[in-house]
Amino acid sequence: MTKTAFNNLGSMATNACDSLKSIAKLLLKSHKSTIKKVANSNESIIIMGNGPSLNETIEESAVILNAMPTLSVNFAANAPQFWKLKPRYYVLADPHFFVAVNDVNVMRLRENFTKICWQMTLFVPFEAKEHGFDIENPHVKIEYFNFLAVEGFDWLKDWAYSSGRGMPRPRNVLIPSIMIAIKMGYGNVYITGADHSWTKTLSVNERNEVVSIQPHFYKEDEKEEKRIKVDYLKYPLHQIIYSFYLAFKAYHSIQRYAEAKGVNIYNSTPGSFIDAFPRKNLCEI
Repeated sequence: MTKTAFNNLGSMATNACDSLKSIAKLLLKSHKSTIKKVANSNESIIIMGNGPSLNETIEESAVILNAMPTLSVNFAANAPQFWKLKPRYYVLADPHFFVAVNDVNVMRLRENFTKICWQMTLFVPFEAKEHGFDIENPHVKIEYFNFLAVEGFDWLKDWAYSSGRGMPRPRNVLIPSIMIAIKMGYGNVYITGADHSWTKTLSVNERNEVVSIQPHFYKEDEKEEKRIKVDYLKYPLHQIIYSFYLAFKAYHSIQRYAEAKGVNIYNSTPGSFIDAFPRKNLCEI
């Protein structure tokens, strides 16, 4: 057997194993998606990650951001810029938002959601229901998505992605955000605030503790900084780098799927480390 044939056989075996695991998860944990098609293939959406470059984007492209459908994530609603941007969509994915009821930043986020005075759709995982997550605001509509990784053969992944039953490994909130935008029918997805330059700030101190500074476009709350720092102390360096690997790999899975669907995904983040999507400045829209 040639080396190429051996590698192909190994790849098929891996895909078969991953597919079986994914099918089991889909049967046990997946729900029928509630995400509805709301846009046409010629319409565009801007996803606003929380990376530091978003400040530059807001300054240079405020008119475009206010004129087009936008999507915010995580703690963006705790930033003053949020109330000027008034995003149409919002995505929360990390379980921390639904279980950490005593976290002051999470409490503030939920309180801010109750103050929203424009129509906004908030997407959360189905698991949020189990924790009784709700927002008492008639302007905020809650929709649910499957925060479920599907891997294996392309036919299985494409079915799971199209049906909303699963997605590429959701290692961060940007991954479900892109998949939700595609599921809603948008044909052009622009990504901003997705610096992903984590390796620039990654280090190990003299106590062999991994230190990672993840700046955002807003000033980080001291308590949230401390929480993130403590979380990182739980993991050795190789696990953290592997997590980065999974995220960047997921973007290539998304790009393959988007191309097959005829969806354009553009990275409009200056200096972004994401290498899966073609670059396009917002001013070119």
